[in-house]
Amino acid sequence: MLSEKINKVLNNQIKIEAESSQAYLAMACWADTCGYEGAAQFLFEHSDEERQHMLKLIHFVNTRGGNVEIFELSKPKGNFENMKELFEALLEHEVMVSENINNLVAVTFEEKDFATHNFLQWYVSEQIEEEALARSILDKMALIGETENGLYLIDNELKALTTGATPSGLAQ
Repeated sequence: MLSEKINKVLNNQIKIEAESSQAYLAMACWADTCGYEGAAQFLFEHSDEERQHMLKLIHFVNTRGGNVEIFELSKPKGNFENMKELFEALLEHEVMVSENINNLVAVTFEEKDFATHNFLQWYVSEQIEEEALARSILDKMALIGETENGLYLIDNELKALTTGATPSGLAQ
């Protein structure tokens, strides 16, 4: 059985994952309307992935006898000046998610809830990957530049990430 404190912080993380899904969906829509097909596909898939993270938490809370609450979500930003701003926002968001996961893990120690602590280790590892990927994309943008040709290359790299191909230079 989950403690009231653990249940509350897990519900907060469920909301964060839902808002992450919505944020990436808004980013994908912007990229799609701007003609960045690869970025749009990458972000649509990322949105789905965040929803799966939310569902994983929901199932865990339900399995542990907790009470899931579904909250109203904040409206995500849906307009960006350029691809760099979009991926800076993505990295900033992932850093915030990582901070929340770390705080959640700390609460599991306080509450001596080692089952939840163990479950959350997957999220800790996932956040390391998410931040590294966002930084890698921004690093490539800095190297290639934001010229039309540079953005075309980045967009193709992002498209390759969604099809399972291994793009040159963007490591996950």
